Amino acid sequence: MSLDSIHLRKLLMLMFLSDKKRQSALRNDIRDEIAKESGRASNGGDFYAPFWADARSHIFGSSELDVTVKDRIDVNKRRQNLYPQLKDGFLRWWTERRRWTNEPFQPGRQIRANYDFVELKSTVKIDSIISVRDAQGIEHFIYPYFAKDPILGKEAARLGLWLLTTALNEVPSDEIRILDVIRGQTYSIDRNPLIGTERHEFLERYGSLISERAVLKEEYE
Repeated sequence: MSLDSIHLRKLLMLMFLSDKKRQSALRNDIRDEIAKESGRASNGGDFYAPFWADARSHIFGSSELDVTVKDRIDVNKRRQNLYPQLKDGFLRWWTERRRWTNEPFQPGRQIRANYDFVELKSTVKIDSIISVRDAQGIEHFIYPYFAKDPILGKEAARLGLWLLTTALNEVPSDEIRILDVIRGQTYSIDRNPLIGTERHEFLERYGSLISERAVLKEEYE
């Protein structure tokens, strides 16, 4: 993970971790970067990608998440802690959502975007969005936040929603949700309204994180 090109969900997690946990996460990242540069790192892929693919299949009825999560764990025991928690949170949210969303569900547009912070020479990446088109033809866009710690609080969600609605300007902002998967909790503009200072707040937190990582990296040089 490089902070100058990073996924939004990872960045939100780092920006809102406690000081001790944030420094630990940054040091782990620095060590991984050094190992990669020396050719010693193994490419294990995105830990959460298989789960999110299965969640998408569950929405559109091509598989059952209870079954696919069990199969994923059988293949890789490293998943046996977090995958059940992700599954339970997702199903709790999805079961509730189906009570007020018109079926049947169809896949919507596949969208992704980047947002550049020129001041920091950095890019925030946005992908893995599930788009669901309901029976009325309305598209709903769900962006995942996977981390167990920290919880995606209101402040982090507000900054995340600002960046999502700004970068994804081709879709209605009121149909964008951030889903804190483990908690089964969604955040949206109507419940977490923007206050106009989000870019400044985001830039300040992001820049501070980059500076902190640079200082920590000096320990390894």
